Amino acid sequence: MRLATFNLESLDDSAKSHVDFSTRVSVLRPALERIDADIICLQEVNAQHIAGEHERKLRALDRLVQGTRYADYYRATSSGSNGRALADVHNLVTLSVYPVIACTEIQNTLLAPPMHRAPGRAPAEQATPVSFDRPLLLTRHQLPDGKTLAVINVHLRAPLASPVADQKRGPFAWRSVGGWAEGFYLSALKREAQALELRLLVEELMATDPAALIAVAGDFNAEDWTATLRLAIAAEEDLGAADLAAHSLIVLDRALPADRRWSVLHHGRPQMLDHILASHALYGHFRAIEVHNEGLGDEALGYGKAMHSAASYHAPVVAAFDLGSSLSAAG
Repeated sequence: MRLATFNLESLDDSAKSHVDFSTRVSVLRPALERIDADIICLQEVNAQHIAGEHERKLRALDRLVQGTRYADYYRATSSGSNGRALADVHNLVTLSVYPVIACTEIQNTLLAPPMHRAPGRAPAEQATPVSFDRPLLLTRHQLPDGKTLAVINVHLRAPLASPVADQKRGPFAWRSVGGWAEGFYLSALKREAQALELRLLVEELMATDPAALIAVAGDFNAEDWTATLRLAIAAEEDLGAADLAAHSLIVLDRALPADRRWSVLHHGRPQMLDHILASHALYGHFRAIEVHNEGLGDEALGYGKAMHSAASYHAPVVAAFDLGSSLSAAG
């Protein structure tokens, strides 16, 4: 079984797309073919208005996967802020060759939104909730041998300052240092809090089945050893309790050589922001991992030139597992 994560970088075929869609298909479709995944977690899939349709559709994704193995895969998607229709931008999509027997969105479900009161506000003024930008997307996949695999598709908040009322001059320009600092703090708060909700979700899954096959895949917008990853992993050394070690998740990309371990290039600095984590039960079946970063451009240089990539500034990450002869025979 090959399980992958790939941030498609605002996949869109509408007029607001910055790159001609046929150009994007010419580079993204071969990338998807090379991934050759049985399950793939996609991030930043935009949804489009269709004439005569009440709700948005994933037209761009349908066009991208047309004629590929993914066209007939089972599909699970996140929804917009109303909890019903697709969001206009940055939907999560999980595609699977195996039947998806359950799909659940988790967004401030296990954790109440953190509350924030802007600096300088009077104590009597009402604090406001800090909501996550996107949910976690939990899917359960029926494997050929009868076992169930739980996959959590994630896209945590990027380390860019969140908007603050009356504090911005433009998309990346601020009116004050204090305003920027507050916005940067809010983004970090969203990222860390959602990592906590992710860990609580893993705990809930393990409470039902201590030997659960669990994979967490996506754009964490965080490197290894950061608080974000430490919250999700719950390493034995952080817990200080050997009897809780089976609850930890394994960072599979640690198996990559140091010179290959990067999924984003930023001002010439390689960063591993996209990860696949596995429960110990699933880790026993882990065999190999790849990151397809050979053609990756530098996102900071691209943005500096106001250039939008035809591909993506995130590299796909693919993990291979051997789940037994029954799975291989079904292939």
